[in-house]
Amino acid sequence: MAKLDAGADVGVDVVVIGMGQAGLSAAYHLQRRGFELGERMLLLDANPGTGGAWQHRWPSLTLKTANRVNDLPGWGLEDAIEVDEEVPAAQTVPEYYRAYEERFGLQVIRPVTVDRVEQPGGVGSDFMVTVSGAGVGATARTIRARAIVNATGTWDRPRIPYYPGIGTFAGRQLHTRDYTRSEDFAGERVLVVGAGISAVQHLAELAPVAQTSWVTRTRPDIRNAEFTPEVGADVVARVDERVRQGLPPASVVSNTGLPITAVETGSLPQCHPMFDRLDEGGAVWDALSLRSWGSAPEGRRIDVDVILWATGFLHRLDHLAPLGLRTEGGGLLVDGRATTRAVRNHGVHLPGYGPSASTIGANRAGRWVARELEEYLDAQDR
Repeated sequence: MAKLDAGADVGVDVVVIGMGQAGLSAAYHLQRRGFELGERMLLLDANPGTGGAWQHRWPSLTLKTANRVNDLPGWGLEDAIEVDEEVPAAQTVPEYYRAYEERFGLQVIRPVTVDRVEQPGGVGSDFMVTVSGAGVGATARTIRARAIVNATGTWDRPRIPYYPGIGTFAGRQLHTRDYTRSEDFAGERVLVVGAGISAVQHLAELAPVAQTSWVTRTRPDIRNAEFTPEVGADVVARVDERVRQGLPPASVVSNTGLPITAVETGSLPQCHPMFDRLDEGGAVWDALSLRSWGSAPEGRRIDVDVILWATGFLHRLDHLAPLGLRTEGGGLLVDGRATTRAVRNHGVHLPGYGPSASTIGANRAGRWVARELEEYLDAQDR
């Protein structure tokens, strides 16, 4: 595993932050354009091992039950390793990424946390990247870079919305990020919150061992339609339109809906509208909030032992705050061929954000990230 030399002053053209699908794709294409590792490019990752967020997924999530894992550029999954769809994705994908890094000599420095990215000289000047962690030694270090590829993803930023009384609930509150296996909930009353595929997967797994209830902010959007390339292109176009306006990307399910195959398990409970508040014993509804839905739990409350928030994630971008990239709408204004380039600072690319958030989108973005950064650096050198 690569590490930074102690005490050395480090300066490179490009720092790639995050080595999941988006980061690996960008690194591959940058390397093919002559960005030598250690000389012109550094690869940083906060995780202790390969696999990006996949290494943290719950054990029951296999390649068979997960959303598709797309091939990385230049070397596909089935070419790299022997694939068993029943093996946990948390084992298979890290194995694939490890083989991929070794094949292409992608020496990733890990574990490294990027604490801050600053640009003291203003837009167009060098970036100062402050890092810490075992991969850089005992003290924080600063790396000088001419450009930044931020591919940090979302796994480190679970989203749990605030509701009145959330701090008074006496049971356990977990997020999808904390989910382990259904046996850990045996005999308990579990309230699953969320309208996405993760919520449905949790409910199906928990049904044989726990008493489950289900609430969502909006009615589940179940679609009896195949997810064709045309449907996928339409979804990407809608997300692309939002982020080009500087708006936060909408959730995946708000654009795709739930495929009917995901809910045809026969084990899903009736879905209720979002509760109004929590108390010590569970969730509580007021009469007014139920009028538009017409599906009220008995007694307008559900007593539970566990609340499992399957409410999605936010992009981990706090370390970029000194650059002032956020818009008043709360998003990042991006453009470029793959909608990854920060409009306010062309030295920053964000593969994995917006339309490139899917594994296939992140793959395709890597090629354009490398090309546009090469053009940016060439223009600076003129």
